[in-house]
Amino acid sequence: MREALGGLTTRGRAFFAAAAAAAIAALILGERDLLRVAVLLAVLPLLAAAYVGRSRYKLSCTRALEPHRVPVGSASRVVLRLSNMSRLPTGTLLLEDRLPYALGSRPRLVLERLGAGQASSVAYTVRADARGRYEVGPLSIRMTDPFGLCELTRAFPSTDHLVVIPQVVPLPSVRLAGEFAGSGDSRARSVSVHGEDDAATREYRHGDDLRRVHWRSTARVGELMVRREEQPWESRATVLLDTRANAHRGEGPTASFEWAVSAAASIAMHLREAGYRVRLVSDGSIDIDVTDAAGEAHMMDRLAEVKLSKASGVAPLVQHARRRADGGLILAVFGQLSDVEVQMLAGLRGSGTTCVGFLLDTSTWLNLTPEARAEADQARSATALGMLHTGWRVVGAEHGSKLPALWPAAGRGSAGFAWRAALAETALPTTGGRR
Repeated sequence: MREALGGLTTRGRAFFAAAAAAAIAALILGERDLLRVAVLLAVLPLLAAAYVGRSRYKLSCTRALEPHRVPVGSASRVVLRLSNMSRLPTGTLLLEDRLPYALGSRPRLVLERLGAGQASSVAYTVRADARGRYEVGPLSIRMTDPFGLCELTRAFPSTDHLVVIPQVVPLPSVRLAGEFAGSGDSRARSVSVHGEDDAATREYRHGDDLRRVHWRSTARVGELMVRREEQPWESRATVLLDTRANAHRGEGPTASFEWAVSAAASIAMHLREAGYRVRLVSDGSIDIDVTDAAGEAHMMDRLAEVKLSKASGVAPLVQHARRRADGGLILAVFGQLSDVEVQMLAGLRGSGTTCVGFLLDTSTWLNLTPEARAEADQARSATALGMLHTGWRVVGAEHGSKLPALWPAAGRGSAGFAWRAALAETALPTTGGRR
């Protein structure tokens, strides 16, 4: 009750002032009717405070985000549902949901009075232009009595999270050299060569065709065993994301790092849809195997929160990528690289491994003078040439480049890359000694 009295509005306090004035006048003039009016004026704010103070504990609120995971630049609808659990109707409710700055200003919604046991819903829309995991809530409600004499604010402790994932763009279908490289059951010995008795087997897994059960091995081991050689080839790909802060330029949603994150997400999702088993690796904060829908969601959640790291070189990235070398394709999105880092990347080129690197010209995210631009172009060409000499396939990307337009270059044959190497050597005659 004391808290409710502290929530008296200006109108409520004016009623108390009028009651006090009427009481003094009644005592001076000896008018009992005026005293009754004073009592009435004093009782009304007290009744309003008691009404609001009681009903404030009888409200329940739920919040739903539709959807709770959205790409950058997309909108999500937030639905608030309030229920009046008391036997008394509420007054007009003013709702205010707390939002981080990136989601815009705090929405203020008006909900008309709720009768006893009634529920009502209101909704608003949020939009984020930057990746991240944002907390929505808590919700605060300002409640008043029907006469506007008392006003109290109640905050619900519950919060929800909106995950803004990087933008995933569809990529054209391109045949990548080395796309059938991989490991797993498909590397088992063939029955046609070694015979039925020598067939390599493994334990039965849920979903395996019972026609592939190897009964002789099952009888010997005591559990169901299936033939490995009949399992389909498993194509694998590793996507590398360069998160070094000193390798990227620009700020905000248009920074080169945001382009790299979106590219890594798009490449990983494209390969998953093509049937690859995808592994996403950064310099240590991310190492995820994407094998199903749950893995895809986990990968996108991690990419939504990935930040620039303080790593000074690509050594941690190379180390984590080689920790579980599964073979297959390696597709990487790099920022600025030095000559020493280019030589480190050569360690990822195993036998039969196809490496494709998207090399960002991060200088295009800056406003450089013509002289500085020429120097930056020369350095990038030297980096690309060094990667080509170590066996990497290089696809250049600049500010404003569209990944779907660059993606076909990742599937070009050796002639196309040899032509780009020759072009780089022609543009940089001083690098001839590096051959």
